[in-house]
Amino acid sequence: MKIERIATLLCTAALLLCAASPPALAADRSAACYYPVEVESYTAGDFDQPRIRKVYQLSLSDDPAGIPTEDFEEYGMTFHLMEMTRKDEVGVDTQPLTKTITTDSATGDLGEILKQLAPEIEVETEDGYAGVLKLDYNSVQAEVKGYKTSTRTLSASRTYPNLSDADLSLVPKTVTEGGRTLNLADVKWSSAPDMEGEDTVVRYTATASYTGSVSSRHATGYTVKADYTGEVAKTSCEIVTYTAIFGCTDVPYHETDTSTPQDSGLTKTDASQETAPASRNGSAPSTLLSVLGCAGGIPDLFGERFFNSTWRSDVYSGQNPYGESAPQHSAA
Repeated sequence: MKIERIATLLCTAALLLCAASPPALAADRSAACYYPVEVESYTAGDFDQPRIRKVYQLSLSDDPAGIPTEDFEEYGMTFHLMEMTRKDEVGVDTQPLTKTITTDSATGDLGEILKQLAPEIEVETEDGYAGVLKLDYNSVQAEVKGYKTSTRTLSASRTYPNLSDADLSLVPKTVTEGGRTLNLADVKWSSAPDMEGEDTVVRYTATASYTGSVSSRHATGYTVKADYTGEVAKTSCEIVTYTAIFGCTDVPYHETDTSTPQDSGLTKTDASQETAPASRNGSAPSTLLSVLGCAGGIPDLFGERFFNSTWRSDVYSGQNPYGESAPQHSAA
């Protein structure tokens, strides 16, 4: 019973050790990690020291702590973070827009209409787009709203002297004035004596008034339509650009000559050990070794405990654990 209890306690301890490691690994994997949108290698300084620039673009809700800032190896050298800058940028969405305006005008003359129209207007749409639109002069059109007929009176007068009698038949009934035909409206007579030889006669003068009318049709007003065109824009999103500068100042930068291989003096085993990348997560190997150590130690502890218990049992029972009878000691 003691052996079974010891084995149970050892197994429970091993399981507790194994269960304690995965949460730490899971936490490392769940940490936010961002990837650069741009990577550039260059040199700087008087000694052409190597630099690596990494650009990250995050939203305002992203945590910049997820940007990798640890040392890393590149070109056979170790780079460390030298500078981190931040720049807030705004993304803008644009789209073309045409807006037609309608207005009234008292005249249909295009020159006068253009004086009434603004060369550009500011607009804002219901979905948040705003901008300035310019007048498209070729789109301006004027349409008559309606027509009205007006009549005006024309008048003229004529004088007809030396008439023999005050007779309307001697007076013309119509006359033409400005291309218009006017009708006789009134006649006024005047008389005066005149000598014809030895006889005295009376001569009449007629002053005739002529009237008429002319009708004209004209527009009562005009409806003007014009298009304004251009681009409108609105803010679509906000991003933050982080620029990380990594440098290596301890070793001068130089290009590796790959034309002639160099013998490093190491064996294949040593070379493989030298170039093997170091683990970025130091907790995983140590945890794995701990688990393997627990798994391998359980049988040893169990065997040792079983061996000691069996040996003591045989000794106390008077049997040799190796199959021989135990020596008998006589009482002194």
